Amino acid sequence: MELTHQQIFERYLYAGAITRDPDAIAAMFTEDGVLEAPLVAAGHPLRHLAGRDAIRAGTAAYHTRPAPPGTIDIERTAYVLHDTADPAVFIAEIDVVLAQADGTRTTMSLVQIFRLRNGRIAVLRDYFSEPEPEPEPAAG
Repeated sequence: MELTHQQIFERYLYAGAITRDPDAIAAMFTEDGVLEAPLVAAGHPLRHLAGRDAIRAGTAAYHTRPAPPGTIDIERTAYVLHDTADPAVFIAEIDVVLAQADGTRTTMSLVQIFRLRNGRIAVLRDYFSEPEPEPEPAAG
């Protein structure tokens, strides 16, 4: 049974953002799969990863970094999936809402382009930039 784009996306979301499980993330990719994040700085753990072992190691390194500030507000976070003319390609538009301890919220928007082969991710281009840390208030 072939998984739908939504099922693949939701499994990827669960493996990555929810459980932060590098083994589960890597298992979703083809053996020669590629995960890349073109907008992050050179040297970032997700910049360009080729092959399951590199994806496992890179996502493990990424998940040792501090998570974005705040907790994910599931009620306000949203995504839209877009099919393309190529049935092996779909696009996810995501707006992650992060709730801060003081009650404020910030939104991190990103776009992911998935290219599938035989029910696994062959290429994932993750267009995001990490939120800038809030500046410290000036001593006064």
